[in-house]
Amino acid sequence: MERAKILVVDDESRMRKLVKDFLTREGYTVLEARDGMEAMDLFYEDKEIALIILDVMMPKMDGWQVCREVRETSKVPIIMLTARSEERDELQGFELGVDEYISKPFSPKILVARVNAILRRTLGAVGNDSLEAGGITIDKSAHIVKIDGTPVELSYKEFELLTYFIENQGIALSREKILNNVWNYDYFGDARTIDTHVKKLRSKLGDKGEYIKTIWGMGYKFEVQSAEK
Repeated sequence: MERAKILVVDDESRMRKLVKDFLTREGYTVLEARDGMEAMDLFYEDKEIALIILDVMMPKMDGWQVCREVRETSKVPIIMLTARSEERDELQGFELGVDEYISKPFSPKILVARVNAILRRTLGAVGNDSLEAGGITIDKSAHIVKIDGTPVELSYKEFELLTYFIENQGIALSREKILNNVWNYDYFGDARTIDTHVKKLRSKLGDKGEYIKTIWGMGYKFEVQSAEK
């Protein structure tokens, strides 16, 4: 497989170098940007960027603005780096389509592990894995979701969440279990992280959003009505 290209955006040169060194050692090609405007220039120039690592606090154009603009045209995975670990910030990030959140200071090895996990799923899927439930079709290798044959635009995390629900049809899933499986590691955030994603996913699924049932006090269950059989 070709070396995946990662865009690292941070106004601190020391932080960029640290992240770049670890990612390069892992076999990735790394592009660097010092601020949001430079990041957007690189993003529009290079269509092969497979993932963006993005700092929140930057001059000229902050991470929120970059994320907002990227999401207008692309579903490329975004990992947000922030010195602020406030729950409100994380929820705002997930609302904007951020896929992962890492608070500074962080272990570069953890960052690399999360990058590997995301790219293994988005770039490294093999075979023609597909799922179908109640008119929803998921092509895991192509990362495409269709509802009654019509493609639906989902973010990376929404795609992962829907896949997990369909793979566990009829099973009541706690929020903790969903976080551990969909986010690939223990995430010590607020349960509202999941609720935010489920709300957006239901909205995008239209009538099919009703398949995602809320289990009060616990979590969610994906269940297609028997009439659909």
